Amino acid sequence: MKIKHSKYKNTGLIFELLVKQIAADTLSKRESPALQVLRKFYTGNTTLVREFKLYDFVIKNKGVGPKKAESILTTIVEISRKLDSNLLKKQKYELIKELKNHYDLEEFFSIKVEGYKPLAALYCLMEAQNTADLVDLDILVDNKTTILEHLTQSKAGHEQVKNALIEEYSKYDKDLRLLTYKILLEKFNNQYKDLLPQQKNILKEFIISVNSSTRLRNVVNEEMGKLQTQIAELKNNVTDKVVKIKLEEIQKAIVPVKNTQKVDDTHLVSLMQYYELVNELKNL
Repeated sequence: MKIKHSKYKNTGLIFELLVKQIAADTLSKRESPALQVLRKFYTGNTTLVREFKLYDFVIKNKGVGPKKAESILTTIVEISRKLDSNLLKKQKYELIKELKNHYDLEEFFSIKVEGYKPLAALYCLMEAQNTADLVDLDILVDNKTTILEHLTQSKAGHEQVKNALIEEYSKYDKDLRLLTYKILLEKFNNQYKDLLPQQKNILKEFIISVNSSTRLRNVVNEEMGKLQTQIAELKNNVTDKVVKIKLEEIQKAIVPVKNTQKVDDTHLVSLMQYYELVNELKNL
């Protein structure tokens, strides 16, 4: 899947454009609607403001060391995952609607902004982390490279960033690590285009988003809980004894991962199979 940058949805870029527009209006000795828009949408503790602060933090931090840059990027992406996407979408819609009332959007978004590349890269990276689809590794590498170069103010090689990503996965235990490498190399987007949405989502969690054994375990247990709920609903609705027995067997087999256990490829395979079985039983 390709992630395209949207100027209309990039709260960091819009803020910079508003500041430039305020300056232009002030120099022209006229009232600036952009100032009112900025005060209305970029103050307080809204979801939009919280997202903007992520962009602002990246833009303002320059010349940091490589380790700190990696830490900043990881933290920013992790925080972005916790934002209410539906509420954020509504607030962005209202922001664009307000801008449209005062400015020609095509002209407004044509203004050149310093720091455009890292702003666009961060937008794409956050979108990649928050989409249910699998994203091409090259897209992640390119955007991460751009942001790290901005933070460190030095050139980061494509292979260097790619190796850093793979190094994160090398911390997993052997079976999961081998599976992850295979996934990265084969680019699941193309090879597994017929997977169920739930299967794609769990693959994405294993491949892209999770760099913590605790988080990975929580994700797996959450999905198992969802499967248990679906199976319980199916059991209440089926009359076929054979199907009911199958559902009971699946339900017994779905056991949460203990805190002392490590998540490995057997958990991924099991989840993929459970999704497939539940989907088949739903269609009976």
